[in-house]
This record gives sequence, structure tokens and C-alpha cells, in this order.
Amino acid sequence: MLDTHGRAVVQPIISKTADYLLKMGLSANQVTYIAFFIGIIASVLVYFGQPIAGVAVLWLSGFLDAVDGSMARKSKSSSSWGTVLDVTFDRVVEAGIIVALALRHPEPKILLLFLLLAISIIFTMTIFLTVGALSEKESYKSFYYQPGLAERTEGFILFSLLVIFQSHLVLWTTIFIGVEITTGLQRLLEARRILKS
Repeated sequence: MLDTHGRAVVQPIISKTADYLLKMGLSANQVTYIAFFIGIIASVLVYFGQPIAGVAVLWLSGFLDAVDGSMARKSKSSSSWGTVLDVTFDRVVEAGIIVALALRHPEPKILLLFLLLAISIIFTMTIFLTVGALSEKESYKSFYYQPGLAERTEGFILFSLLVIFQSHLVLWTTIFIGVEITTGLQRLLEARRILKS
């Protein structure tokens, strides 16, 4: 939701950063790799009990994840491979945060909630990626980007709440699961409308 409706607000910063990194000689795919490794560092920081640093590094990773797409469009180097890297690395970074928190909180109730959270993310992303592959609609990305309640920014906000407020993991994980399921159902209904037309 925030990505769809708030992109115009942050796009000038993303665009200027993309211009700067292109002038430095970096390619979009190189920045994708950098964002990925920074995202993995965020998981390591979370595991070692540095939640604020972990969240800050996670958001830096997410920012660069937005910049790489802008770089690809500016340099006319958008590719299917870049899209595969981008989507795959996003999921690995998210999984890394869940694993780091699970290792720090191995209580059965928390682990069950993390399992349900992972399933809800898989459910939502399966619909998102399948509709993107089947839909002929265009978007500013290399495939149709289905809007929804939980997009990348909402995910980062919810992951941040999980990391910073670990004493309330049950609450925030339950909310996160509810948001993901709602988004998945929302996208499923939209997919039915798009693909039947």
C-alpha cells in the first residue's frame, strides 16, 4: 500500500542515489548484490542482540533494493535475470530475519508463529509472482506489480517491530500473519478479476 501510494514521495531520493551510483560505475545488478549482503548482515546483527543496528542495516538494504531498479531503468539495463535476483534476494533477507529471531527465541509457541508467518509470506508471494507472470498488465517494474495491504515497506515496518519489540513477539507476529493473509486474499480476488477478463 505504501509502495503504491507513497513511491512518488521518496522517488526523488531514490533517483538521485541511482544517478550517483551509476556515475560511480556501479551496475544495477551489483547494487542488488550489495543490498543482499547488507540484508544478510542485518540478520547477523539481530541474532547477536543488536536490534537497532539490525533494523537500520535492514532499511539500508531495502533502500538499495529500490535504488537498483531505478538504476536499471535509467541505464536501460533492466533484465529478467535482474528481476529473478531481486525477488529471490528479498525473500532470503526476510527469511534471514525470521531465522535470526527464531534462534534467539526457541520457545515452541514463538517457533509455531514464525512457521505460520513463513507460510503466510509464501502464500502471498506465490499469488503475487503467479499473477505477475500471467498478467499482461504493465507497471513501472519488469512485471505486473500487484498492489496490496502489505507491500515491501509494510513488510519492513513489521519486521522492524518484531526485531525492536522482541518482548511482544506473539503480538507482532500474529499481526504480521494477519496482514499477510489479508494481502494474499486481496491479491487472489484481484487475480480472479484480472485473469478472467
